[in-house]
Amino acid sequence: MILLSEKQILKLHSELVEKFGGIDGVRDKGLIESSINNVYQSYFGVEKYPTIEEKAARLCYSFIKNHAFLDGNKRIGIYVMMVLLELNGISLNCSNDELTELGLKIADSSIGYSEILEFIYKFK
Repeated sequence: MILLSEKQILKLHSELVEKFGGIDGVRDKGLIESSINNVYQSYFGVEKYPTIEEKAARLCYSFIKNHAFLDGNKRIGIYVMMVLLELNGISLNCSNDELTELGLKIADSSIGYSEILEFIYKFK
């Protein structure tokens, strides 16, 4: 299983800002670390999120809801999910509009982690 590091996620965010505009930078480094550590943690050798789909869904949710970056939190949440899945051989067959709608629904708390996971399985 290929995982993303904090350094890689920061680079992805900078690339998104460069391509689509916005403010590059971190609002709270601790929230970035928390989002990543939460996903990759295990208890007594049992992973909290054992599948790549679960890890991708949780990272997406955490980055959108935690607002760790100055700008582009919805974009980085969706992008991290997509990149992590792609790195592990999973492509989602969905439109940009569907991804945008997903990000907006997460941001306004219309949906949560479980629904993101359902979205991944639906379009996998």
